[in-house]
Amino acid sequence: MPTYRVSEAATLLGVSDDTVRRWIEAGRLASTRDATGHHAVDGGALARLAQELGTEPEPGSDQRSTRNRLRGIVTRVVRDTVMAQVEIQAGPYRLVSLISREAADDLGLEPGVVAVASVKATNVAVEHVETR
Repeated sequence: MPTYRVSEAATLLGVSDDTVRRWIEAGRLASTRDATGHHAVDGGALARLAQELGTEPEPGSDQRSTRNRLRGIVTRVVRDTVMAQVEIQAGPYRLVSLISREAADDLGLEPGVVAVASVKATNVAVEHVETR
């Protein structure tokens, strides 16, 4: 499972670095320490928190995006023999895309992986983003 620096986790959740640190200190977000003593946030734990945050919109949020590329974290992948349903939490936005299973496998999509959803008309394309 991938891990993320505090700043990366903050960007994916759409919050400040300080908020992520407070959540770690409060036990809301699990982390370990890397060799340099910095927090390393588990991708699975980050995906679960992103799902939790995505169920309640922020006050005053209009829930619409004006951009067509939304970077987020994969929170769920359901595969069958031909297709895969991929869910991404990009800040306050939850995106669901139906893509071929082969594409999901080739992209290595699984909960905790960073991905970009590209929105054009009614189609959403998903790509895996290497973070390191």
